[in-house]
Amino acid sequence: MFFDLNIKGSSLENNIDLACEASGYGWNHINFSYNQDDFKQAFEFKDELSEKLENTISFDYTLEIKSNNVSEIRKLSRKFRNRASCISVVGGDLKVNRNVLENIQIDVLSRPYLRRYDSGLNHVLAKEAVNNNVAIELCFKDVLKSYLAHRSKILSNFKDIYVLYRKFNFPLILSSRAESIFDIRTTADFTAFFTQTGLTSDEVYSSFKTAQNILEYNLERKNYILKGVRRVTDEA
Repeated sequence: MFFDLNIKGSSLENNIDLACEASGYGWNHINFSYNQDDFKQAFEFKDELSEKLENTISFDYTLEIKSNNVSEIRKLSRKFRNRASCISVVGGDLKVNRNVLENIQIDVLSRPYLRRYDSGLNHVLAKEAVNNNVAIELCFKDVLKSYLAHRSKILSNFKDIYVLYRKFNFPLILSSRAESIFDIRTTADFTAFFTQTGLTSDEVYSSFKTAQNILEYNLERKNYILKGVRRVTDEA
């Protein structure tokens, strides 16, 4: 199963085009990502989008928080936790990276390397990702739309993250962050790209399973009282 939790959502028509293209290229599920300003408005046409994509591809919404204000990030994650199938925060600022990885209400730290000379992660943060089950997201489009030294640096950051991933085994997801049909690749090409950057095929496929696990966990999140403790109904 191939899951992409970060395809940029916009209008109904553009979402349909992106979903159909992704389906034709072998993807089983996509999440349209919206920032905190557009997230609520996207629900206005979600039912219509579901009708249009019936029997084509499954989809849901990711709340992608863009803010350097830690208090705002916490407030937004609490506010939308029950409405979003996935909550992601765009990283890059080291303070944001740290606080996101310490927050069990957040599912994904996206692009911790953004606008940095290093990967944005270290051994301490990698341990926090494991402890709080927050996934690290790497985006294909960051490489697709970059050139020369900038592209080389992003690929170097990917490899640094792979080293930490293998040592600490934190959740890792890979996404396209596609905005148009020209950004979408077949699942085979997508997998081949990340294997060329240093992951094994098994690690790439494991990232898709991690994305699926995030969605499945959030369907039952309200029933989890503490980490590892889930509320069950008495059917007797």
